[in-house]
Amino acid sequence: MEDRWEHYEHDADVGVRGIGSSMARAFEQAGLALTAVVTDPASVRCERPVEIACEAPDAELLFAEWLNAIVYEMAVRRMLFGRFEVRIDAAGSDGMRLAARAWGEATSPKRHAPAAEIKAATYTTLRVAQLPDGRWLAQTVVDV
Repeated sequence: MEDRWEHYEHDADVGVRGIGSSMARAFEQAGLALTAVVTDPASVRCERPVEIACEAPDAELLFAEWLNAIVYEMAVRRMLFGRFEVRIDAAGSDGMRLAARAWGEATSPKRHAPAAEIKAATYTTLRVAQLPDGRWLAQTVVDV
């Protein structure tokens, strides 16, 4: 089974979900789902790398921190991202640490036709878990 992303409906907001062969791959796929709230990720040229790092006491809070870090980078740099590479490590007794690289380009309203602006990842339906088939799921609702 291949890694993938998807959206799910939730009131006026959008659920983003990543499914991957590892927790890190699920986080990468969820990053693409986040981009897809704004535009087709395939339309984003992966020209510039951006380093992203965050940490949290557990996997679910780390996932919310990860998505909010992407939202922050998209807003501050006025960029969209079309590819992600994530590494997740234990941070000792302090929880978990994520180091990632996101590749993207400056937002082009004409070419990307942004559909929505993401305000933040929420804790609504927040879940990071290993599925019975061994793959990982990472999901939450984002405020648009």
